[in-house]
Order: sequence, then structure tokens, then C-alpha cells
Amino acid sequence: MDEVAIVGAGTMGGGIAQVFAQSGTSVHLIEVDRAQLERGLSTIRLNLQRAAEKGRASAEEVDAAVRRVHPSTSLEDARGCPLVVEAIFEDVEAKREVFRQLDSVCDPDAILASNTSSISITTLASATRRPTQVIGMHFFNPVPVMRLVEVVRGYDTSDETFEAVVAEARRLGKEPVEVRDFPGFVSNRILMPLINEAIFSLYEGVAGRDEIDQVARLGLNHPMGPLQLADLIGLDVCLHIMTVLHEGFGDPKYRPCPLLRQMVAAGRLGRKSGHGFYDYD
Repeated sequence: MDEVAIVGAGTMGGGIAQVFAQSGTSVHLIEVDRAQLERGLSTIRLNLQRAAEKGRASAEEVDAAVRRVHPSTSLEDARGCPLVVEAIFEDVEAKREVFRQLDSVCDPDAILASNTSSISITTLASATRRPTQVIGMHFFNPVPVMRLVEVVRGYDTSDETFEAVVAEARRLGKEPVEVRDFPGFVSNRILMPLINEAIFSLYEGVAGRDEIDQVARLGLNHPMGPLQLADLIGLDVCLHIMTVLHEGFGDPKYRPCPLLRQMVAAGRLGRKSGHGFYDYD
């Protein structure tokens, strides 16, 4: 696609905008918070400069990619884009409102995608008059590096919409995987219970923080331990996804660990707050 809109300029939105810009696509990066928009643009420039320093892109390619990103604070700038990817924070009502507005602004044949990691695509689609053109396009952090995209089909998502998004993901150099619309999809349905059990192991005194992470790294060959990974993801995000799983399936095995709830209540959210299971500068 020659033109897309990305709604949300946080970590995920900025990363998604970067990969589209690097693929030659003109990107409207939309964020209502001007300070967040500037931070997102700065991060994109920094990431592209680092890619150039490591020889993964030329200076000319970096300059061209930066010029393809057009900042905006208005959803009106999504008008005319054949694909819009929503990447705001994980709140179902906030996302539904964005989809409702996009449905009014965008062309009738435009595809509306969400980068949600756990919220029902069918629920988001119900806020629009085009449920066949609503789909999940779940990228992974850091977006420029991680190859997987979960392509999530809602109840009404058409084959044409699915095939168009799969083709676009491949054009970006990603590996799309078809996923059905169940709580947590596949990645978080597997990952978050593992993280939650690691937190339970700490909470119940089975082992210490460092020992739990060392078991995962050395025994399970994970690149980082589950507690370290939880800090990277954000403990508030982990709690939100575990809550979605617990409520969505009604199964007690998805009950969030009380320690996770306590840490989120205390504002210990991981890297983003400077304190989680580990402390960060």
C-alpha cells in the first residue's frame, strides 16, 4: 500500500510507523498528545540512525524514511488511507471510540486494523458499520526487529480483508500467522500464564527473582527470564492481559497473581516506571 495511517505514537505505534516508512509507504502518524507525538517521532529518527550506524540502512534510506512519516493530531488525516492501524493503549472503550470515529472518517472500502494484544476484534468491529473490514494486526515489540504478526480474524472479517493484510505484512518483511478471535489470541495465551506462574513462584517463595529468571534462561533456553520480560512488557500490561484471559475464559488458572496486582497498584510497572522486579536507571 502506498499510504497508511497509524493511530497512536507510543512504543508500538512508532515502531509500526517506522517499518511502513522503511518499506516505502507514506505514513500518517496520528497522536492526540503532541508531546507523545514528538517523542514518537524522535524515537523513529533515533532508531533509523542506529540502523544506519549498524550498516542496515544507508543515510539516504534513513532520510527518505523519515520524510515519509507525516505527524498529525487529527483522525481526519486517516481519510483516503486504504489501511489504518490503531495502536493506542489497551482499553476496550477507548479503542471502540477510535474505531467509531475512523468508520465515519475513512473511505468505505478502507481496512481498519488493531494492534491490540488481547482485546476482542469482534468487539471492536461492532463499533463500526464495516465489520467485514476490521481485523487484528498484532505486531511484537520491538516492531522493527520482531518478524511475527498475528493476523486476527473477527467473527465477520472477510477473506478479502484477511488476504490483503497478510499480503501487506509480508511486504513489510514480516511473517503473518492466522489467529482466531479468542482472549489473548495465541502469543499471550501462552506467554502470560508463564509469566504469571513465575510471579506466583516468587510470591510463594519457591525461588528468588534471579533464580527464577536463571532457570528460564539456562534450563528453557529463553533469551531473558520471565520476570525480566514482564518488566520489559510492563506489569500493568501483563495484569490487563491476565484479566482479559481470566474474564474471557472464566477459568481460575488465569487468575492474576496477587503480587502482580500489588506491584501495579504501587506503581512498580517495570522499565517504564524505573522499578519493577528489577530497578532501572
